[in-house]
Amino acid sequence: MRFSTRIRSTLMRLLASDFMLQRQRAKGHKQREAQGLDPVIYYFHQVDDPYSFIMAQQLTRFAEISSVQIKPFLVSDPAAAFKGDATRFDDWAIADAASIAPFLGEALPMPSGADSPTRSSDTAREAAEAALSPALEAKLSTFTAEAQRIGLALWQQDPLPAPSPQEKAHAETCVAAADKLRESLGHFQGGTLYFDGEWYWGVDRLPLLLARLKEEGHSQASVDDFDIYAAGSVKPLTINSAVSADITLEYFPSLRSPYTAVGHAAVEAMVERSQVALNLRPVMPMLMRGVTAPRQKQQFIMADSVREARAKNVAFGNFVDPFGEPVRRGFALFPGAQAQGRGLAFIGAYLSAAFAEGIDIDSKRGLQQVVTNAGLDWQTTVNHPDNANWKSLLDTNVNAMLDAGLWGVPSFRVSSPGEPDFRCWGQDRIWRVEHELARRSA
Repeated sequence: MRFSTRIRSTLMRLLASDFMLQRQRAKGHKQREAQGLDPVIYYFHQVDDPYSFIMAQQLTRFAEISSVQIKPFLVSDPAAAFKGDATRFDDWAIADAASIAPFLGEALPMPSGADSPTRSSDTAREAAEAALSPALEAKLSTFTAEAQRIGLALWQQDPLPAPSPQEKAHAETCVAAADKLRESLGHFQGGTLYFDGEWYWGVDRLPLLLARLKEEGHSQASVDDFDIYAAGSVKPLTINSAVSADITLEYFPSLRSPYTAVGHAAVEAMVERSQVALNLRPVMPMLMRGVTAPRQKQQFIMADSVREARAKNVAFGNFVDPFGEPVRRGFALFPGAQAQGRGLAFIGAYLSAAFAEGIDIDSKRGLQQVVTNAGLDWQTTVNHPDNANWKSLLDTNVNAMLDAGLWGVPSFRVSSPGEPDFRCWGQDRIWRVEHELARRSA
């Protein structure tokens, strides 16, 4: 194993360790107690963020089963560097939120041809912040109701009252202070919750926060007592039979994505249950194709991936970072594995080696182990003539993913005759892919 790979892998293992998790929590706890504060959950709300709108739907009900106060703050849009693809992020956020909103609460009523709230004018956003900022000191239920009312006004492009100079100045002061607090605590996004050293982004993480509150004696409720889909008008469907033959699932994984590693086994199980026609389209890791990720974001992704893996009982944490040549050598074997009908198994074996088993994928011996674990013969796979085309294959795949309006991994696209394609990305959305397969099959 190269020295640089060993150093990165050691740092990743440290970030994923129980020691680091407990240290992070203890530090947050100590900082709060040093200020003489009772336990409190900070909620950072962005007025034109669709994920914040959905979070506001859930918070009052969440607060009812927790003995910890939830204190809201108003924050601004994250900087472009944190968006992955700033040219696509706003459009994607509204599309993704609109896709899951009916399962979680109220649908997002977007008029035909209307701009999304993430692209609202500065004037509209300032009016929304001025209208919502007085509710920061009210009861949480008042704040969340106002946040949803104002968010819907932005969605529907209903004009809000023009703020007075004093109201505008008050809102600007609130946002500036909250932005500074959010940055000092280590995050960059709206729709986020912070509690004693840990961040939770989006409603998908509310069950994890509830589990921690129960563990620390701040709630008597179990995760089963809090169903994030309870208020939804649509319930997720589960595949219970083979889907129609004319439905295709495109799956865009990466060999260096922790979220792909966390979700891959669930994708394999979904494909097995559904017998869907799978088009497996691996892509180069984001950092290796020039997509920026500030250090703060990378640290959050790693910590969040570890929590998700633990919650889902996915083996994770014994890392060998495959950045650079290890990834390229792995991808060079994929066409041969795919030609033998074992492409999905090869991706799974490589991810397991890199993120769970600590196999040295930076060496020939390690890659041989990956190939064996995928149920393949080494010589047959390494000498397969299709391997010569691995670079062009990955270029084609990433272009298809970008053309679909996606840029992160794992990404998914479901297609069938007579319906528009369904697209989403993230291991958080595997349930949504399954619902779409089941719905179209029915």
